Amino acid sequence: MSSRTLSLIGVSLVMGLGAAWMADSWLSARLNASPDDHLRSVVVATVEIPFGQMVEAQQVTTVRMPMDTIPEDAFDLSEKAVGKIATFDILKGDIVRGARLSEHLGGSTLASLIATDKRAISVRVDDVVGVGGFLLPGNRVDVLATKTTSAGSNSAVSRTILENLRVLAVDQTAGTDKTQPVVVRAVTLEMTTAEAETLVTAQTEGKLQLTLRNPLNSEKKIAAVAPVAPVAPVMAVATATVPKRVVQRSGGESGGAVTVIRGIETKVVNIR
Repeated sequence: MSSRTLSLIGVSLVMGLGAAWMADSWLSARLNASPDDHLRSVVVATVEIPFGQMVEAQQVTTVRMPMDTIPEDAFDLSEKAVGKIATFDILKGDIVRGARLSEHLGGSTLASLIATDKRAISVRVDDVVGVGGFLLPGNRVDVLATKTTSAGSNSAVSRTILENLRVLAVDQTAGTDKTQPVVVRAVTLEMTTAEAETLVTAQTEGKLQLTLRNPLNSEKKIAAVAPVAPVAPVMAVATATVPKRVVQRSGGESGGAVTVIRGIETKVVNIR
């Protein structure tokens, strides 16, 4: 065997051993590598969680996601989300966020859905007032009030008194996945204290009507109603007839002069 052949065999053995050592080092590094620091555990919904429903353990799970894609208020443990009330519809696969949940501090679940600065008030409805039964929890409505203009008259005036109110419940249901119209007897709305006072006053003065809003329209256009200025009484101006006094100053057969006094005016008239 020539020296050239031996040299080639030696070089091949060295390259083979080097390749084997590099592969072993790479595999060992991968097996002993620590978890990726760019991933984080986050809680996601495994099923749809309707508005107003309490989150249960079987409805959520944890997955690992890149940190830059996770919202700041996301939960990292399922236990932190279980037992809270969904204030919005949460779809399957959605990240469970603190902004979409509310603490359940006892009592009814409806109380947990009310914002801290608002109140809940129920309105008696029928198939017309309740928009044909299409009102569902989570919808937004306006309130119209109709008031008779004068006693014993058939004329009436209607105006929008409240806008963009959230429906918390229909009858005694705060969460539903129904899409078909259901005629109910009462609708519970969320509003401020001032709005509640306006609604109660309007209920005693006339009839109420609810109108369903597009959920993308959050504008309020109610203009402040200026108070009606009192009408000043019109004072009748009496027209008095000023009596005349005629005083004869002088006279004769050929004529004379008289003084005519009208009010504070004095005039001398010659008479021929």
